[in-house]
Amino acid sequence: MMGETLGNLAHGFSVALQPHNLLWSFVGVLIGNVIGVLPGMGIMATISILLPLTFGMPPVAAILMLAGIYYGAQYGGAICSILLNLPCHASHAVTCLDGYPMTRAGRGGAALGITMMAAFFGAAFGIVQMIFFAPFLVSVAFRFGPAEICTLMLLGLLAGATLARGSALKGIAMTLLGLLLGTVGTDVDTGTGRFTFGSLSLYNGIDLVALALGFFGIAEFLKSVNAVAVADVTGMTIRTRDLMPSRKDMQQAAFPILRGTLIGSLCSLIPGTGPTIASFVAYAAEKRISRTPGLFGRGAIAGVASPEASTHSAVQGDFIPTMSLGIPGDAVMALILGALIIQGIQPGPQLMTEHPDIFWGLIASFWVGNIMLVILNVPMIGIWVKLLRIPFRFLFPLALFFICVGVYSTNNEMFGVIQTLVIGVIGYGLLRLGFHPAPVLLGFVLGPRLEENFRRALTISRGDLSVFVESPISAAFVALAVCLLIGQAYFAWSGARRIPVPNTLSE
Repeated sequence: MMGETLGNLAHGFSVALQPHNLLWSFVGVLIGNVIGVLPGMGIMATISILLPLTFGMPPVAAILMLAGIYYGAQYGGAICSILLNLPCHASHAVTCLDGYPMTRAGRGGAALGITMMAAFFGAAFGIVQMIFFAPFLVSVAFRFGPAEICTLMLLGLLAGATLARGSALKGIAMTLLGLLLGTVGTDVDTGTGRFTFGSLSLYNGIDLVALALGFFGIAEFLKSVNAVAVADVTGMTIRTRDLMPSRKDMQQAAFPILRGTLIGSLCSLIPGTGPTIASFVAYAAEKRISRTPGLFGRGAIAGVASPEASTHSAVQGDFIPTMSLGIPGDAVMALILGALIIQGIQPGPQLMTEHPDIFWGLIASFWVGNIMLVILNVPMIGIWVKLLRIPFRFLFPLALFFICVGVYSTNNEMFGVIQTLVIGVIGYGLLRLGFHPAPVLLGFVLGPRLEENFRRALTISRGDLSVFVESPISAAFVALAVCLLIGQAYFAWSGARRIPVPNTLSE
């Protein structure tokens, strides 16, 4: 078995290293990296624009390019989040919480270095997982029915309250706000519009990109222009040697990288979970087990290492259900799935045997592409850092322009831009009141899946709530959720739940 797998992998490298395939893989990771750095320029829009280009390309080259854009953008998105506090993709929203404070403290180079190491390690584990454990992990994923997925989402929401700085009640309130926003749009079961207020544009729901960029982009812009004193970063430089973290940084990041990688690999096996949920869960778990949770949100290395490792592990692992089952893990995977079908290739259990060039060539290209990204980002980091030298009065309006362009290009309508601006103003008001927006995104992402699977589980059980504790998997998730609630109540009662964190808005 091992010999056969290694032989298939060798065949994959022979496919991926063919000059034209190597060229298209490089084009993909380069475009993805650039798109990741630009605020608001999403992966969905980029792949959608380039999808017609793949019609006349060989199938292997087309898939390698699209996959390169997908995981290449994750590298660039982390850079933008750390340097500018702009989450170009929702999966990097958590990285802003500690990455940007590290930049403001003059440790942006260490944050970027840890990010690259975490990203490469997480991606490498995800690739190995796809090679050796795909058949077993796919069989485990088959055991997740509506009840199991529902209880998993519930556990994630309860843990999401720990993402907020300060008051746990404010964190719960923001999570509930995210759940409420997630209900906007057309009800999948009944087709009824909910909270649309007569607007046809709201029947599609609130856009995740608009929500993320509004809360973290526009709100940050408004907070900065109204600040009494803005940090002077025009003289800041990050040299190539600054990217090498210290030994202390490596020690603090080692176990968070490992834990984040494992969380990302597990989340990727459940279709629809994806890197966004994986990054939030990894951050919440890391903060929960940390001996110094008060440092999170103020520049904790673990707050950067764990979610980034989780994101990249989940990105690579997302290809397991997509390629092996034909079930896309998220919207980007659905586009790649569509590209395969357009090429006359049906993803599924027979893909490995019927189209070994695509399956094993794609796996080999992951190794090649991730090495390309590390090589690309080290010398080009100076270009990204130069963005910090632009004065705030020029930098944030420019970022605001890219945000508007990126949101508009998603659906080609101005409503998305207006939506982003309104969300940004609301986010600024919440920031001024001490409500941190991170749990909103978690509630918004998990909410629809929680509701969908809750209703589906009750439909199957004919309204019997015991369905959520009949399965050992769902019962374990319910037990963990109860333990989490009891633990929260105990620490709050004892007065030692966490170290107080000062309100950064008043500083």
